[in-house]
Amino acid sequence: MCNSAKSVWYFGLYILVLGLTLVVTPNLLLTLVNLPVTAEVWIRVVGMLLIFLSVYYLYFARHPHPAFFRLTVYNRAAVILFFLVFVLLELAAPVLLMFAVVDLAGATWTWVALKGEES
Repeated sequence: MCNSAKSVWYFGLYILVLGLTLVVTPNLLLTLVNLPVTAEVWIRVVGMLLIFLSVYYLYFARHPHPAFFRLTVYNRAAVILFFLVFVLLELAAPVLLMFAVVDLAGATWTWVALKGEES
Protein backbone atom coordinates (compact mmCIF):
# COMPACT_ATOMS: atom_id res chain seq x y z
CA MET A 1 0.00 0.00 0.00
CA CYS A 2 1.45 3.39 -1.01
CA ASN A 3 1.82 6.15 1.60
CA SER A 4 -1.18 8.15 0.41
CA ALA A 5 -3.34 5.03 0.59
CA LYS A 6 -2.05 4.32 4.11
CA SER A 7 -2.98 7.83 5.21
CA VAL A 8 -6.49 7.39 3.82
CA TRP A 9 -6.75 3.91 5.37
CA TYR A 10 -5.87 5.15 8.85
CA PHE A 11 -8.16 8.13 8.53
CA GLY A 12 -10.93 5.74 7.46
CA LEU A 13 -10.32 3.66 10.58
CA TYR A 14 -10.40 6.81 12.72
CA ILE A 15 -13.77 7.95 11.38
CA LEU A 16 -15.12 4.39 11.58
CA VAL A 17 -14.27 4.22 15.29
CA LEU A 18 -15.60 7.73 15.84
CA GLY A 19 -18.81 6.87 13.99
CA LEU A 20 -19.33 3.62 15.91
CA THR A 21 -18.77 5.46 19.18
CA LEU A 22 -21.33 8.10 18.26
CA VAL A 23 -23.89 5.46 17.28
CA VAL A 24 -23.38 3.16 20.29
CA THR A 25 -22.30 5.44 23.16
CA PRO A 26 -22.46 9.06 22.01
CA ASN A 27 -22.58 10.58 25.47
CA LEU A 28 -19.37 8.83 26.48
CA LEU A 29 -17.50 10.69 23.75
CA LEU A 30 -19.34 13.96 24.37
CA THR A 31 -18.48 13.79 28.07
CA LEU A 32 -14.83 13.00 27.32
CA VAL A 33 -14.48 16.15 25.22
CA ASN A 34 -16.54 18.28 27.59
CA LEU A 35 -19.48 18.78 25.24
CA PRO A 36 -23.10 18.68 26.44
CA VAL A 37 -24.67 15.22 26.48
CA THR A 38 -27.78 14.64 24.42
CA ALA A 39 -30.67 12.23 24.10
CA GLU A 40 -31.49 13.47 20.59
CA VAL A 41 -30.98 11.18 17.63
CA TRP A 42 -28.92 13.70 15.59
CA ILE A 43 -25.64 12.64 17.21
CA ARG A 44 -26.28 9.01 16.21
CA VAL A 45 -27.15 10.15 12.67
CA VAL A 46 -23.77 11.91 12.52
CA GLY A 47 -22.19 8.65 13.68
CA MET A 48 -24.01 6.71 10.98
CA LEU A 49 -22.79 9.19 8.35
CA LEU A 50 -19.21 8.81 9.59
CA ILE A 51 -19.51 5.02 9.33
CA PHE A 52 -20.80 5.32 5.76
CA LEU A 53 -18.05 7.80 4.88
CA SER A 54 -15.43 5.46 6.33
CA VAL A 55 -16.49 2.80 3.82
CA TYR A 56 -15.31 5.06 0.98
CA TYR A 57 -12.00 5.79 2.68
CA LEU A 58 -11.31 2.13 3.45
CA TYR A 59 -12.37 0.97 -0.02
CA PHE A 60 -10.25 3.50 -1.91
CA ALA A 61 -7.27 2.89 0.34
CA ARG A 62 -7.38 -0.74 -0.87
CA HIS A 63 -8.12 0.31 -4.46
CA PRO A 64 -6.00 3.46 -4.81
CA HIS A 65 -7.49 6.34 -6.70
CA PRO A 66 -5.33 9.50 -6.45
CA ALA A 67 -8.20 11.79 -7.49
CA PHE A 68 -10.22 10.58 -4.50
CA PHE A 69 -7.21 11.07 -2.24
CA ARG A 70 -6.82 14.66 -3.48
CA LEU A 71 -10.50 15.37 -2.87
CA THR A 72 -10.19 14.12 0.70
CA VAL A 73 -7.31 16.53 1.26
CA TYR A 74 -9.45 19.52 0.31
CA ASN A 75 -12.47 18.38 2.30
CA ARG A 76 -10.54 17.44 5.43
CA ALA A 77 -8.56 20.68 5.32
CA ALA A 78 -11.81 22.67 5.05
CA VAL A 79 -13.12 21.17 8.29
CA ILE A 80 -10.90 23.44 10.38
CA LEU A 81 -12.29 26.53 8.62
CA PHE A 82 -15.90 25.52 9.28
CA PHE A 83 -15.24 24.55 12.89
CA LEU A 84 -13.32 27.77 13.50
CA VAL A 85 -16.28 29.80 12.21
CA PHE A 86 -18.64 27.78 14.43
CA VAL A 87 -16.45 28.51 17.45
CA LEU A 88 -16.04 32.21 16.60
CA LEU A 89 -19.82 32.57 16.22
CA GLU A 90 -20.17 30.81 19.58
CA LEU A 91 -22.20 28.02 17.98
CA ALA A 92 -19.76 25.43 19.30
CA ALA A 93 -17.25 25.00 22.11
CA PRO A 94 -13.55 25.46 21.25
CA VAL A 95 -12.96 21.77 22.02
CA LEU A 96 -14.54 21.07 18.62
CA LEU A 97 -11.31 22.35 17.06
CA MET A 98 -9.55 19.27 18.45
CA PHE A 99 -11.41 17.14 15.90
CA ALA A 100 -10.57 19.62 13.15
CA VAL A 101 -6.87 19.36 13.99
CA VAL A 102 -7.06 15.59 13.48
CA ASP A 103 -8.71 16.15 10.09
CA LEU A 104 -6.07 18.71 9.12
CA ALA A 105 -3.24 16.41 10.21
CA GLY A 106 -4.71 13.58 8.14
CA ALA A 107 -5.16 15.86 5.15
CA THR A 108 -1.58 17.07 5.45
CA TRP A 109 -0.27 13.51 5.64
CA THR A 110 -2.19 12.55 2.49
CA TRP A 111 -1.10 15.72 0.66
CA VAL A 112 2.59 15.18 1.50
CA ALA A 113 2.34 11.52 0.51
CA LEU A 114 0.70 12.40 -2.82
CA LYS A 115 3.43 14.96 -3.56
CA GLY A 116 6.10 12.36 -2.83
CA GLU A 117 4.42 9.83 -5.09
CA GLU A 118 4.14 12.28 -7.99
CA SER A 119 7.88 12.83 -8.21
